[in-house]
Amino acid sequence: MIKKLAGIGSIFLVLLSLFGCSAVGDKSLSLSTVYLATTILALLLLGAYCLLIRKRQLWLTVLFLAVSIVNTGYFALSISSTLEEALLSNRIAYAGSVMLPLSMLMVILHTCQIKFPKWATYTLTGISAVVFLIAASPGYLDVYYKEVTLTTVGGATALEKVYGPLHSVYLYYLLGHFLLMAGAIAYSFVKKKISSPSQAVLLLSSVLVNMGVWLMEQLIKVEFEFLAVSYILSEVFLLCFYVLIQDMLQKAPVTQQSTSAPPSSVPSQSNDEEDKEKVQHLASMLHTLTPTEKQVYTLYLEGKGTKEVMQELTITENTLKYHNRNIYSKLGISSRKELLKIATLATKEINSK
Repeated sequence: MIKKLAGIGSIFLVLLSLFGCSAVGDKSLSLSTVYLATTILALLLLGAYCLLIRKRQLWLTVLFLAVSIVNTGYFALSISSTLEEALLSNRIAYAGSVMLPLSMLMVILHTCQIKFPKWATYTLTGISAVVFLIAASPGYLDVYYKEVTLTTVGGATALEKVYGPLHSVYLYYLLGHFLLMAGAIAYSFVKKKISSPSQAVLLLSSVLVNMGVWLMEQLIKVEFEFLAVSYILSEVFLLCFYVLIQDMLQKAPVTQQSTSAPPSSVPSQSNDEEDKEKVQHLASMLHTLTPTEKQVYTLYLEGKGTKEVMQELTITENTLKYHNRNIYSKLGISSRKELLKIATLATKEINSK
């Protein structure tokens, strides 16, 4: 699957070199065609994602939709013939641009296995909606752009803008999300939710590239919206990284039992003696559980079911199975039923002392 996505990425680079970097004298054709190429590529990636990923993650789907919408808006703006068409195209581009950092943040949180409360998700979604309404106000209000007129840049249609008092809202919105992404990656690395430094560096690189392109466009006046390209590269990267992590979790071998595992029972031993040994072993091995494994263990003791644990920790079924195997192996038990039994006995023994 990753090879197929890499193939589509190669097609994009060929299109970019042919249309964006050609020595053709007609700049209108070149710039508009590059936007068309990025739009087609974004739609191809969306289609590839829908076809190749069976268990689609909600925010990853939103990310692919957002990139497609952004590039569609950029292309429509480049061929607009009236101010009304240009403003409508600009609103389409902003609809995707506002969804994109939010979905990218959620994908990173999910990939890093960071628990994120629902109220926080709803709050960020609400903020995104408000930012979009502000960015989409030109033509109705003068709070985002004081003035806006139609112009031509490099032969393609563009908007000549005089920024209004609320234009900085979108800039702070982007910067805030980039900082949250970087913070989430750093937090997951410290808490060992990311298995290796290279994974953290790769994720952080994706964020920094987009932040760098965005800063460049703020500081340097350029004719082309380079975020159209960086967003596409980021979605391909995040998809490949997401699939890689899921495959690793699914194929992860069961952790070998510790050398201090309880001795195998023999026919002469009674069930009480077996349980007593398992209780002692469980109590002695609890400290070996990782923070996430301890959360799973605690939720099971609280009577939570599989779906409730997945929802509480915001993890997939494969991830939960991976944690279950490690918990059972470390604690010397074979099932969740036995886990509840032995853990209950251990709790009673502690309370009786």
